[in-house]
Amino acid sequence: MDDPERIARDQLACELANNQTEPPPGVYCAGTFDTWQCWPHTRANTTAFAPCPDFVPGFTPTLMAHKLCTENGTWWQHPASGKPWSNYTTCVRPEDDVSEIIAVYEAGYSVSLVALLLSLAILFYFKSLRCARITVHMNLFASFALNNALWLAWYALVVRAPATLAASPAWCRALHAALQYALLTNYTWMLCEGLYLHTVLVSAFVSERRLLRALLAAGWLLPLPSAVVSAARRAAAGEPLCWADDGAPRLELALLVCAAVLLNLAFLCNIVRVLCTKLRAGGGAGPARPSATALHALRATCLLAPLLGLQYLLTPCRPARAARYWLLYEYATALTTSLQGLCVAVLYCFCNGEVLAQLRRRWRVLTFRPRANSTTNTTVSFVRSGAAGAGEEKV
Repeated sequence: MDDPERIARDQLACELANNQTEPPPGVYCAGTFDTWQCWPHTRANTTAFAPCPDFVPGFTPTLMAHKLCTENGTWWQHPASGKPWSNYTTCVRPEDDVSEIIAVYEAGYSVSLVALLLSLAILFYFKSLRCARITVHMNLFASFALNNALWLAWYALVVRAPATLAASPAWCRALHAALQYALLTNYTWMLCEGLYLHTVLVSAFVSERRLLRALLAAGWLLPLPSAVVSAARRAAAGEPLCWADDGAPRLELALLVCAAVLLNLAFLCNIVRVLCTKLRAGGGAGPARPSATALHALRATCLLAPLLGLQYLLTPCRPARAARYWLLYEYATALTTSLQGLCVAVLYCFCNGEVLAQLRRRWRVLTFRPRANSTTNTTVSFVRSGAAGAGEEKV
């Protein structure tokens, strides 16, 4: 879009055309080139129109952009920048406007980010909760929080700043590369969750310390090659618009994402199989109907879907903009994607029995003020009862 050769060529052609055109009588704005479109000499207090450029993604060439010449013979300046401004907002058809979808993403990511940070604060505070399973959860939360924060920064600094998008500075491209890495860590940490659950359930004898080290390395390092290759390819191609595009998914990114989701689906199927086998083995010779234990295990297993990212199987292929259900797909994707962090935080922190037991115990200790001669005994009894309750819920 900001090809230097095109800009130089079009600017030269614009200057030549304006030099060969007689300006209107009286006060007028001199013809100019704004790097996108050539604007002719225009009489004061009138508006010049020009076709929308066809090289800008999302623009419709059959629509018209416009530029206002003020009554004193100067092009209208935007109050925010103080520079002459051409109005290209009319180059996007109303049905192609995705500002409302972006607002859904921003709201969902903001809510999820708050929930994830609160979850991480709770899990960091209660060191008694620290174990391999909780450590894996915390890294998943951190991955989601990083991804959500970067998406919010992208929308605020790039998407809502067309000048930045058009200039495509180095920091903007670096932000996009970091965003791609953070997005991939979501999938690798969801894969680590599935691998951990599957290993603990299927392999009875496994060193959790060694497994955790392997998962930490895989979760944060596995996305690096794909992200680096993608950034290098974009840099070599000199892609504009801060490397943002709506084209087909890149192979180096799509392979890792598809592998993570499909492997988690295989893990989940095997987890269900092992659970059903164990339930049948311990169910005795009773009638062949689902017991309360089996139903509880099945319900708990279904809750693994957001943890493993299996909801992405519902929206594998993005339809074309011309499709009737395109808008419905975009809203569904915005909700499921942006609120996944909130869903995971609620299910695996705020509704976790061990976490709730610790919160109840801590709240009692902080709010209950017994007499001075019984402080120690009361506090000890609360700690013991809370620890016993937590132990019972673990079982």
